[in-house]
Amino acid sequence: MRLLVINANTSTNITERVAKAARAAASPGTEIVPVTGTFGARVISTRSEGAIATHAAVELAAKHSGRCDAVMIAVSLDTGLGALRELLSIPVVGMTEAACLIACTLGTRFGVVTLGTRTIPLYEELIAGYGLERRLAGVRAVDIEPRHYNEMERIDQGVAELANALVAGNGAEVIVLAGAAIAGRHGPLQEKLGVPALDGTACGVQLAELLVRLGPKKPTRGSYARPGPKEVVNVDPELIRFFSEPNRPE
Repeated sequence: MRLLVINANTSTNITERVAKAARAAASPGTEIVPVTGTFGARVISTRSEGAIATHAAVELAAKHSGRCDAVMIAVSLDTGLGALRELLSIPVVGMTEAACLIACTLGTRFGVVTLGTRTIPLYEELIAGYGLERRLAGVRAVDIEPRHYNEMERIDQGVAELANALVAGNGAEVIVLAGAAIAGRHGPLQEKLGVPALDGTACGVQLAELLVRLGPKKPTRGSYARPGPKEVVNVDPELIRFFSEPNRPE
C-alpha cells in the first residue's frame, strides 16, 4: 500500500516531522510518500493562506497520486479535503477529521489543542462543518508564532497545560492534537492527562489504511462524483491533465 502524504504548505521540516510520525503509525508494508507544496505560506494559519494551499494540494495530487492507494492531508486544517475527495478515486483523509471521528468512539466530548491562537475560530468552523460541534468541549491553542515551532519544550508544556484545562474545566474525555508541527508527540501527553490523546497523523494514516482495505467505490452520483472534463488554463500542465482526463487510473 502506498499512502501519499500531502503537506500543502512550503515547510519541508514540517513534512519531515509528519512523515516520521506517519511511518511510525503505519502498518508493515505501507509506504509513506511525503510531498510538500511549492508555493504559498510556510505555515498555513489563515483562511487566505488556506485558499492558496488548496490549489497547492490539488496540484500535488495531480502530480503524485497516480500510483498511490490513498491520500492523507498533512495540514491540520484539512486543507483541500473536499476538492481532493471530489477529484480522486482513491480514499482521501484529513488528519484532523480522522482524529475527531476516532475521538467520538472513545468519549462523549473531545477537546482540541493546537498552535497559534488566531487559528481557534478556523478549527471551530472546521469541526462544525463535520457536524461534530455538539461533541466539541473546546479548542485551545498555544500562543506561539510559526517561526518558533522548533521550540518543542515550550510547545509541549503549553499543550499539556491547555489539554489539562480542557479535561478539568470543560469535561473533555479525549484530547485531539491538531497540528502537523506537533505530529507524533501525543504519547508523553497521554500519560499526564489520564484521558486518551490522539495524534492527527497517526489517526489519519490508520484510517486511510482501513479505507483502502474496505475498498469503497468512488461515487458516481452526488457532490463527490468526479466532475466531467473541464478546461483549466494557466496552471501546471499536470493539473490541466488532471481536469481533462476524468477516466484516468488513480
